[in-house]
Amino acid sequence: MKRLEGKSALITGSARGIGRAFAQAYIGEGATVAIADIDLQRAQATAAELGPQAYAVAMDVTDQASIDAAIAAVVAHAGRLDILINNAALFDLAPIVDITRERFERLFSINVAGTLFTLQAAARQMIRQGHGGKIINMASQAGRRGEPLVAVYCAS
Repeated sequence: MKRLEGKSALITGSARGIGRAFAQAYIGEGATVAIADIDLQRAQATAAELGPQAYAVAMDVTDQASIDAAIAAVVAHAGRLDILINNAALFDLAPIVDITRERFERLFSINVAGTLFTLQAAARQMIRQGHGGKIINMASQAGRRGEPLVAVYCAS
């Protein structure tokens, strides 16, 4: 038996990159994986590439209704939510004197608020199910130090 056999995972920002790699690994361990991404077409293509244990879910982590709908879609599809990987994030590059309030708010909306409110929605679902679960929040080494041109990203 594989380590994640029978488990249902939701991975945000998983249509490509690190999130896609997580999805592939979790599927390899037996999990059913929701490929959650703001780009539904890309999520659908990724899910098709990864096979029948993957399915696409539209999700914008800056929108609570979208977060709640994605959690509900996972429960409707798999019957439960066992694992959340909070992977959706945005990177921004700008000299400190060129950072705009809009870019700052967008980055924090995804990287900080998106992580928190997705975690909260998943935790509520896991509590309702009565058997716990696992929540993994991705972070960057950039949060441990400042770097030129990425002050807002480092702060988030």
